[in-house]
Parts: sequence; C-alpha cells; structure tokens
Amino acid sequence: MALRLIVHAGFHKTGTTSIQKALDTHRAYIADNDAIILRADMMALCEAARAYSVSRSPLDLGIVQYEASVLAEAWPDAGAVLLSSEDLSGHMPGRRGLRTYVAAPSLARAMADTWQAACPGIDIAFVYTTRPAAPWLASCHMQHLRSTRMTLSQDGYAQAFGASADLDGVVVSTRAALPHASVHSLALDDTMLLRLLTWAGVPEQLHPKLPHRNKGEPEEMRAALRDINLSDIDDAAARKARRALLQRKG
Repeated sequence: MALRLIVHAGFHKTGTTSIQKALDTHRAYIADNDAIILRADMMALCEAARAYSVSRSPLDLGIVQYEASVLAEAWPDAGAVLLSSEDLSGHMPGRRGLRTYVAAPSLARAMADTWQAACPGIDIAFVYTTRPAAPWLASCHMQHLRSTRMTLSQDGYAQAFGASADLDGVVVSTRAALPHASVHSLALDDTMLLRLLTWAGVPEQLHPKLPHRNKGEPEEMRAALRDINLSDIDDAAARKARRALLQRKG
C-alpha cells in the first residue's frame, strides 16, 4: 500500500484552529500509523511558504521545495500522513501587502512535485476549508484588528479586500495547477474534521469531536480595537493596549 498524504493547507479563519486543536489533543490516539503534522512540526516549511507568498521569487519557491523534501525524509513508506496549517497557502490576505491567496496554487504545485519525487507512488490530496464571503471577511478584519495596526472599518475592509474572499476560486486554480493530485474543498461546518480523518484512513471510533468554534468577538470589541489602532500612540504601545484589552475580555 502506497503512502497517502492529506495536506490541509488553509484557508485562514475557516475553522482551522479548531481542527488543529482536536488533532493535537488526540494525536496519541489517532496517529498509530497515521502521522499528524501541525505547524509547530513543520515550522520551516510554513515560514518558507509565507515568505514566497510575499516575494513570489523563484529562490523562495526553491526554499519551499527544499523544506518540503526535508519534511518527507521522516515519512513511512506506507500508511497516511496528515499535514494541517493554513500557512501552507502563504500569509493571510491583508498582511504584507497581499490582496488575495494568489500564491496558493504555485505553493501547492511546488510541494506536490517535491513529495512525488521524494516518495514515488505517493497519493496526495490537498484539502482547503472554506467559508462564505461576508462572515469570512468579518473574521479576517477582526484578526487584523487584534494583531496588526489595522485602521479600516469592517465595511472598508470588505470593500478593499473583497476579492480575497473568492476562496472557491483559489481552489479551482489550485486544482488546475495539480494534474497529478486531488484537490478538495470543505465548507465550514462540524463535519470537517471527520472527513479529513476519514480521508487519512483513521478508524471512525478514533475520531475526536471538533471543539466548539470561536463565536467571534462582540462588535464593541471590534470598535475598541480599531480605536486603539487609530490612536496616536506608537506601535509598541498599541500592541500592549490590544493585548490588555483582549486579556480583560478573556
């Protein structure tokens, strides 16, 4: 039996954190012959993918291929390996000047080509979790407010970054770029984890439940974070103020 590789490569703000928490919590039970590889286990590859999404340079894509080959050195000859990190599609749109996931198809192709060369006969499936445009843009906006000096309003963000919400379009482009690997999309719901594990061949009795997803921040939190970002304090003070606000909420 050939090695089966399932690559959950994104997207940000589509339930990925809940999936990864469940995988991490239960990995001792579900990873008998099925390797679970999360961001902390492949940090170099994730950082290389993020760098390429910004630069789009052949050199950085070569680093992605190198890190992918290093990762594959420890894989078994048979069984299943499940990778999960949204960073495999690059930075979230809105970071580092990015407007869309334009780099995602090239990243997937580079990784797939590398793994197929390193592991002859490997069966590769890329999986992308998706979400309707309006709630996805709202969630991304909140994430930027929490972690960057984002000053756009929610409506302003949706107008400026509306094109980034075409996640299904990115999946279609990635599928076209990968003639020798399968590409799937999963809409955000409570069956995502089960379907990922089923593809990996994990017995149903070992499937953990998906943790409750983040319900999102209240609108007053969105307004308070934006007020901090719009203030005239320096970036370090703004980070400290956002952290204090979020800790009080928690």
